[in-house]
Amino acid sequence: MIFKFLILSDEVADFKREIKIDADATFFDFYNAIVDCTGFSNKEMASFFLCDNKWRKKQEITLVEMDTYSDEDSYIMEECLLSDYLEDEKQKLIFVFDYFNDRALFIELSELIPGKNLKSPLCTLSLGEAPEQIADIEEMKADTALSDMGESFYGDESFELDELDREGFDGLDDASTELDGSDFY
Repeated sequence: MIFKFLILSDEVADFKREIKIDADATFFDFYNAIVDCTGFSNKEMASFFLCDNKWRKKQEITLVEMDTYSDEDSYIMEECLLSDYLEDEKQKLIFVFDYFNDRALFIELSELIPGKNLKSPLCTLSLGEAPEQIADIEEMKADTALSDMGESFYGDESFELDELDREGFDGLDDASTELDGSDFY
């Protein structure tokens, strides 16, 4: 059986990849296919998460064993066959490629093709540029700060200070802006 996956990004609107892979391939084979078709480095930590229909993470399958002292079972990509974990069309996965910033690709099992096999994975659709694998943290902080500031003012990114409702702020104009050390003791 062949699995056909659709891969999307919430960061890059025109990014889309489609990968066909044999159902008996491992998650590591699938990982390598994703790395190949996105241009990501294989030197970074990554994980797949099996998800429910609302994209909530359920089970993690990691590139390397992470926690050998846990009571929970550890699932490693090289040891896990796709067919053992995936069985339904529309099944959802998340591929975390940037752990430090919790960035991921969203994957859906879009089609099951019975009666056929593939020797190696095949990227059958490649649209748009993949998101940067390692984000510039300072740039992300600046983007987040700007978007948070805009949302703080009812989603309007441009606002005029004099448009703020003065009700509830009575007496602030009379307050002294200078403090001496005695205010804190």
